[in-house]
Amino acid sequence: MTPTALETLRQHLVGALDAAPDEARRLFHGRGRCWPELEQITVDWLQGIVLVVLYREPASEQLQALQAMLLAFAQSPEWQRRGAHTLLLQHRYRPDSPCDWLVGEPREQWPVTEHGLRYLLDLGRKQNSGLFLDMRLGRCWVREHAAQQRVLNLFAYTCAFSVAALAGGARHVVNLDMASAALARGRENHRLNGQALSQVSFLAHDLLKSWGRVRKLGPYDLVIIDPPSFQKGSFALGRDYAKVLRRLPELVAPRGRVLACINDPEVAPGFLIDCMQAEAPAFEFQERLANPPEFPDISADSGMKALVFCRRD
Repeated sequence: MTPTALETLRQHLVGALDAAPDEARRLFHGRGRCWPELEQITVDWLQGIVLVVLYREPASEQLQALQAMLLAFAQSPEWQRRGAHTLLLQHRYRPDSPCDWLVGEPREQWPVTEHGLRYLLDLGRKQNSGLFLDMRLGRCWVREHAAQQRVLNLFAYTCAFSVAALAGGARHVVNLDMASAALARGRENHRLNGQALSQVSFLAHDLLKSWGRVRKLGPYDLVIIDPPSFQKGSFALGRDYAKVLRRLPELVAPRGRVLACINDPEVAPGFLIDCMQAEAPAFEFQERLANPPEFPDISADSGMKALVFCRRD
């Protein structure tokens, strides 16, 4: 990070913060490789909190320069005008992703809003906060297509898709994730939005070992598949995604839809289309959802892939 790159980042943050809506939003997406020397940085606006994430360790003098720039940014008129009060720097490249609270008091939890829905985030303690902002338009799509649908949300994490589905009028949502703590946060997210838990099921299971249980609660009109690229001991995209897709004929109702996602920048959309054709040929590709404009990427194939398929029979 040269002084020129840091000045580019500062200018971008000033403009993005000034224009940001009153909800959670990415301010700077260096990982899209559109700004040389800033590929390792992302910055998020969390409605009062600015979260800066470093994905690669900088030299000590570069880290000092970055922190000095951020502290100066926290004194800017734009910072004051937006009512920002906390600046958090996360070192994602280190074990446990520790955080430095550069401005403001540490806060373990913080509520944010996205399109009128509320989500509770974890700050300073975990690698991920609990809401992936690059899937914003995917949640919008689910909300728009969930009316009277039975929804299966695989790899549910903190159930953000489930919150969006119920907001869109879903009859019932089944959330499956092997992390019971993530599902517990999902329950909190539903309560935060005043949604009836009687319309939601939570299954803390390993999907690849729980097909019978999942099938019993179906069939589903909409299935959401948004797995991690790799989760030690449980899921590897290249090995296991096909196993999920080949089960879809048992799970999805006639004319049902599937939203299948990949967040690995090294995997192109064609992987999903080809894999679906091979494993579940009754499902026809319909469209790839757009990514939010605040997530620019030097390659369209590298960004988040959220693909919609529809069952023909």
